[in-house]
Amino acid sequence: MPSINLLPWREEQRKQRQTNFGIAAIASLALAALVAVGFNMYWDHRIEYQKSRNARLEQEISRLDALIEEIAALERQKDRLLARMEIIEQLQRSRPDSVHLFDQIVRVQPDGVFFADVNQDGRRVEFGGTAESSTRVSALMRNIEDSPWLEDPGLNIVETTEDDGVRRSRFKVVARQVSKVTEEDSAQ
Repeated sequence: MPSINLLPWREEQRKQRQTNFGIAAIASLALAALVAVGFNMYWDHRIEYQKSRNARLEQEISRLDALIEEIAALERQKDRLLARMEIIEQLQRSRPDSVHLFDQIVRVQPDGVFFADVNQDGRRVEFGGTAESSTRVSALMRNIEDSPWLEDPGLNIVETTEDDGVRRSRFKVVARQVSKVTEEDSAQ
């Protein structure tokens, strides 16, 4: 005999499909959530890794900044020491100049000229004193001009005075001291 199925099979099939759909939807949502959590964890890990790299770079930068500051301090100290050495070398080179100046003072002084004061300001030398006549002052200036250690004589003051019937010329002569060592150094 033929069997007739009177059960509502379509409804059961629909329920089964709805159940399967619900399970598939829940599984899809769970898988999507799992993937989202995985991506979130991956990017959090990458961000933390980059932050640690940045922190390491900042530490190295601060260490290098400290080294740069130390190098700059050493450069400043080196420049100060080189400046001192240059001054000392310059003083050493100019040591004979004072000896030559005193020697030339004696050599350029003609008879009848008496120095009251000799002042030096850098390379400028000023002679002040009295002479028996103005021609003696002229002789002093010629001697300065012929001197290898003095040059550019100039007359600032010459005035004739009479003391106790004796005529005297008071004078101020300026000259420039020559340094042979400086000339040789600048030629090199």
